Amino acid sequence: MKPICIIPARGGSKGIRKKNIKIIAGKPLLGHVIEDIQKGNIFSHIIVSTEDKEIATIAKKYGAEVPFVRPKKYATDTASMDEVLLHAVQTLYELKYEFEIFVWRDATTPLIKNSDIKGSIELLKKEKSAAVCGVYIQHLNPYFNMVEKNKQGFLKLSKKLKNRPLSRQEAPIVYQLNGLYAYDAKKFLKLKKTDFSKSIPYELPMETGIMIDTPFEFEIVKLILEDKKNKNEK
Repeated sequence: MKPICIIPARGGSKGIRKKNIKIIAGKPLLGHVIEDIQKGNIFSHIIVSTEDKEIATIAKKYGAEVPFVRPKKYATDTASMDEVLLHAVQTLYELKYEFEIFVWRDATTPLIKNSDIKGSIELLKKEKSAAVCGVYIQHLNPYFNMVEKNKQGFLKLSKKLKNRPLSRQEAPIVYQLNGLYAYDAKKFLKLKKTDFSKSIPYELPMETGIMIDTPFEFEIVKLILEDKKNKNEK
């Protein structure tokens, strides 16, 4: 039984307005992600969870399914992704979709490779964990070069060790989460959340794991995708 892919894409993004459907290299960001997933032939269904009619139309145009409308209460700034995924999985089972594994693939991570999606699913099966989380090693490190203000307004390291590392390389490795998660559907329905204590990491290269959260990251991804398109057209 093939897994399914769920792409959450709400219309009310605040950091970058309508970032899920902003045009890059001639097509919406969501379109890039859907088309790329299709090439991998990994999933029985590619599902987009949205409350937005424009996003739903674009999702269908590029080959995804929109079998339900996301309730507006799960499309707000205060709604958690666990709530969104729980609604999607429960609704899909009610609609008689058959799957044991689902992958949450974020529309804002268009550079993730299908080989890494397959790798995360294989790791989930091998380790029998509740979830596998895509990560990349983060050079910004709370043990070495990330600081916050104390009560007096002065700086302090975010995480303190007995002996401060002399270099970033000596600091404990920390990871950046991104938009690739593989789940055991039954375990997720039981836990009703992404429980990191029952999840294991799948390491991605930073250059493909990048997630668009800011206008600066959008411009980086835009340059990469436009360069890729230009090379393919030559």
